[in-house]
Amino acid sequence: MMGVIGHQLGVALAEGVDMPGIVVGVDGSEAAGRALDWAIREAGLRGAALTVLAVHEVASNHWTGNPELYPADQPATEAIRQAAEDAVQKAVSQAGGPGPASVTVRAVSGLPAQELVGASSDADLVVIGSRGGGGFSKLVLGSVSNQVVSHAASPVVVVPA
Repeated sequence: MMGVIGHQLGVALAEGVDMPGIVVGVDGSEAAGRALDWAIREAGLRGAALTVLAVHEVASNHWTGNPELYPADQPATEAIRQAAEDAVQKAVSQAGGPGPASVTVRAVSGLPAQELVGASSDADLVVIGSRGGGGFSKLVLGSVSNQVVSHAASPVVVVPA
């Protein structure tokens, strides 16, 4: 049974919360939708909590590689959170079978690979799509999925196209 934690959607927004269980990265792409569907089913089978991580991508500092964060990013982060909540609600309602123990939607501004690798340190499993919004469609793995697979602290499932 899916835990209801917050919004009318049965999804919660959690900033700065540990993310045990399964973490899935979403970016609105078709590949991320497949990853979300897979993660929902897997969390349901395991009786695990599911954290959906949506990242508003920002520029990185040329010298440090750190994300450049500004207050003006907040509206875009909020829009991404809302879109992720809508996608989660739709995917959970269509999944059938047992649902995750709980579902949390977390939206942040930052660098997607960096945020997913950071989330992996507290996760049992990270799930990502093989291709995101980038423009090199012939690559097997996108740049974010390649970085997450290479640097994550937990096992990573890359859901293929």
